[in-house]
Amino acid sequence: MGAPDPVSTLPDFLVLFDGICNLCNGAVLFIIKRDKAGKIRFASLQSDVGRDQLVRNGLDPDALHSVIVVENGKLFQKSDAVLRIAARIDGPWRWLRIFQIIPRFLRDILYDLVARFRYKIFGKKDACMIPTPELKKRFVAW
Repeated sequence: MGAPDPVSTLPDFLVLFDGICNLCNGAVLFIIKRDKAGKIRFASLQSDVGRDQLVRNGLDPDALHSVIVVENGKLFQKSDAVLRIAARIDGPWRWLRIFQIIPRFLRDILYDLVARFRYKIFGKKDACMIPTPELKKRFVAW
């Protein structure tokens, strides 16, 4: 019997994030605080899981996208990923999904602008975030 298929072992909702980006790490902590049910899981883009998902979906694993959602095996990028996350977390953030009425290319202009300058504005770490022991259960890989 071979190794399990990495796609079938993924959680239903996985957020892939740039592990060295301060903005992205802050966003992960923001999401964790607002996901009271603890159903959202995380992995850094630099991890084997993150890189594998990028390759499987035809994306360059060396181009650090800032956030990607894999929901039930389907990949969402940029503003689509952000809106999918907003729809899953507790509080008024769910209302952000109304922005889905705006065409994706327009939403992604703002997303790309923030993503392009995220290191310059928010800084970056020398290595990926290591979750605390109490947060480790929320991470597939880091």
